[in-house]
Amino acid sequence: MMYDFSILKGASMTRFAKYAVLLPMLLLAFSIRHLPTTMAGSPPAEGKEVILKAAEITPKIFPERVFFRGQTAPAQMRNTGGVHFADDFYVLAGLVDNSGYSTGIREKYQAYLLNEETLEIGGQTLKPGAYGVGFIEAGKFVVMDLAANDLFRVASARDSEIKRPVPLQVLAGAVTGGYRLYVGRDYVEFHRVQ
Repeated sequence: MMYDFSILKGASMTRFAKYAVLLPMLLLAFSIRHLPTTMAGSPPAEGKEVILKAAEITPKIFPERVFFRGQTAPAQMRNTGGVHFADDFYVLAGLVDNSGYSTGIREKYQAYLLNEETLEIGGQTLKPGAYGVGFIEAGKFVVMDLAANDLFRVASARDSEIKRPVPLQVLAGAVTGGYRLYVGRDYVEFHRVQ
């Protein structure tokens, strides 16, 4: 008596083919799920706020070109900084190439500020949004809306003790939960409004 094993062979091969496709997909899904989250834009460790350096700020969270007063300008991604709060909100700033603007605007508009939280800067409240900012003469820091209208000016400070001033950076402030936005040696302190 002769048995026809071709039927079993076909069924086994079909089942094997399904597993051969399914198994690599499961392994890939498992390995991706358990990769450490080290990419920029990932939430900080629970309960911690993280100061972001330029290398950690990507076009995913800060635009490479920004709109201000009727035109766009390139952001200097190498000159950015910010804070990533524990609840996944951001405050980000970056210098811009303001060469296409009038002299009056160029004097005030040095950086682009994006904030997802209400901030206090020098006693003034700043709602979430996008703003043009800059350090101007007489030790002042100006915040402007996107139409280049001054929203407020506050006193800025100069840090002669800073060892290596860079074009723009964010550092920890004098009090917990406070931060300093620096352009060179000039800075203003800010913090979230609770």
